[in-house]
Amino acid sequence: MSRYRPPAPPKSPYISRAGYDRLALELDGLWLRRHEVTAALAAAAAEGDRSENAEYIYRKKELRELDRRIRYLQKRLPELKVVSEPPSRQDRVFFGAWLTLEDELGSLLDCRILGSDEIDPANNWMSLDAPLAQALLGRGLDDEIQLSTPAGQKTYLIVAISYQAPKPIDA
Repeated sequence: MSRYRPPAPPKSPYISRAGYDRLALELDGLWLRRHEVTAALAAAAAEGDRSENAEYIYRKKELRELDRRIRYLQKRLPELKVVSEPPSRQDRVFFGAWLTLEDELGSLLDCRILGSDEIDPANNWMSLDAPLAQALLGRGLDDEIQLSTPAGQKTYLIVAISYQAPKPIDA
């Protein structure tokens, strides 16, 4: 048995301006952190025997993780397409839309469709590549979509579409 796995399908190249700026800022921060880790690694290596030096082993692992993320961001940032303008038809669901969906039980779900590098489950920001987002793209207000999930068939009704950030509720 081999451990081969076919490559994952490519992620959509779209990203919001804020998301792109966040990734570029992360890359700059990673370079600064890498400098600190490299200095700590050199100090740990100077202590002598590396085979039982926990600090050295930890810093090597940390450096590998930083380098992996830096490599990913350096490859990903140039291929991203920044979407900074809302679509001409704002009555339809496209990239960057804030949506309110109603399921068959009457529960409301507020979500936003963004690029795969910007997903945030805490804010209900979903990837453009997600099955729900794919089902919603191009749909209009009061359209009903059906989605097959592991838990069974789900039905959603599009209650609201906006391309402006919702105003926070004052508590």
